[in-house]
Amino acid sequence: MRSVALVEYTEEFDEQLSNYHLLEEQLQFTSMPLDKINDPTVSNSAKHVLILANDVPVGYFALEDGEKLLKYSNNSNARLLTAFSIDSRNQGKGLAKTGLQLLPEFVRSNLPRTNEIVLGVNKRNAPACHLYLKTGFIDENEIYEGPKGPQHILHLRI
Repeated sequence: MRSVALVEYTEEFDEQLSNYHLLEEQLQFTSMPLDKINDPTVSNSAKHVLILANDVPVGYFALEDGEKLLKYSNNSNARLLTAFSIDSRNQGKGLAKTGLQLLPEFVRSNLPRTNEIVLGVNKRNAPACHLYLKTGFIDENEIYEGPKGPQHILHLRI
């Protein structure tokens, strides 16, 4: 059994993240971890989170606040989950599901003022939508017209 944990990103993971791999069709819906971590448009108060399996980064997502969050929620105590991905060599092993199941406890420990996680998932990305709904996110029938097409806005109360 693999030991799976969520940890906040630190530079010590850069070398491993430089070998992160996503399939071309996945890149239309997400970003490479180091691209997102080094993106100057991402708020300095965003949390960059790694999904580790046996201490090796196999997944990544950001929990953003600020301007970007306001497009999806008017809850100032929410965070916007963006750029969720699992390294393509580790997909199909249940790591995304386990990582999302660990999310509420990670948020309570690391972002105690946060009471909700929201995200936008592209309507064309049915597998991701199914995964989020299976791990406790709720579809309240809200749509955000994103640059890559309409997105379901999903909510996870913490």
